[in-house]
Amino acid sequence: MKIGMLTSGGDCQALNAAMRGVVKSITNAEENVDIFGFIDGYRGLIYSNYVMLTSKDFSGILTRGGTILGSSRTPFKTIQDPDENGLDKVQAMKDTYYKLRLDCLVILGGNGTHKTANLLKEEGLNVITLPKTIDNDLYGTDMTFGFQSAVNVATDVLDCIHTTADSHSRVFIVEIMGHKVGWLTLNAGMAGGADIILIPEIPYDIDKIVEAIERRDKNGSKFTIIAVAEGAISKEDAALSKKELKKVMEKKNYPSVSYEVADKIQKRSKYEVRVTVPGHTQRGGSPCPYDRVFASRLGAEAGKLILKGEYGFMVGYKNREIVKVPLKDVAGKLKSIPMDASIIQEAKMLGISFGD
Repeated sequence: MKIGMLTSGGDCQALNAAMRGVVKSITNAEENVDIFGFIDGYRGLIYSNYVMLTSKDFSGILTRGGTILGSSRTPFKTIQDPDENGLDKVQAMKDTYYKLRLDCLVILGGNGTHKTANLLKEEGLNVITLPKTIDNDLYGTDMTFGFQSAVNVATDVLDCIHTTADSHSRVFIVEIMGHKVGWLTLNAGMAGGADIILIPEIPYDIDKIVEAIERRDKNGSKFTIIAVAEGAISKEDAALSKKELKKVMEKKNYPSVSYEVADKIQKRSKYEVRVTVPGHTQRGGSPCPYDRVFASRLGAEAGKLILKGEYGFMVGYKNREIVKVPLKDVAGKLKSIPMDASIIQEAKMLGISFGD
């Protein structure tokens, strides 16, 4: 049996744990298994850059963050464009697959990765995927590995900010990853006791944010913690077309949305505001116990599908069970937070403002 494996897109915790799960489940059932590890995601598959691995290479990596294969972003929107030397990237990936006589390709990644994985499946390759992203925005699965570990990191930051915010009676903004969806910010914000949470799905009104801060002040709370998703957007900007928004964003002189929110709060109120951006620390470090177990389970189930010769699926998680989801039902779809989601209503019941 010959298996190709790659990790694509942004790295996160538990990628190694998931690959380990795949390899262990297969090698425990089959004696003769060749594992081709493609370096730096789809680039390795395109340019036939790989290393030969054995089960021993996957020993001792359960707790290790990042990915032993390296990763890179290969945007789906340009995957069918020739490279700088005129190489047909899709055909090159197919050529590598057939040259190595692979039985299947195991791909670990998020939204963009799954679009390309589905394209390869439609081109006739045997593909199995695993849902990786700290954003938890991949359609067809209730959970992605890396998400819970990132929640833990972001929550630790919010916990630490509380003491200095209290000591100096300030407003603190913590910017959390999430360009298009707010699952990470919402969960970390609730876990870390944020008073205001701004997410892409709910455009904010800066006046409502100031009102929420003033309300806390009147009630005796001298500090406010705001968890802001990097993709949070104001009501004014959300009403613009994509073209209009692009022009507006080009004129803004802020490093990120958090600094814009901070500036507007200070101009409308008496409060000192500080911004903290944990950035890529949210992707780093050792996976939490939940992700170690979860990624291992997904990997084992992926191994089972490979042994049975069932391809064209993402191994997902629905209603607390591991399931197989057709790639065509995943590719190109985003899992946003529904406005009627119970977690939103419950957060509001707890007194959390969403700036709306």
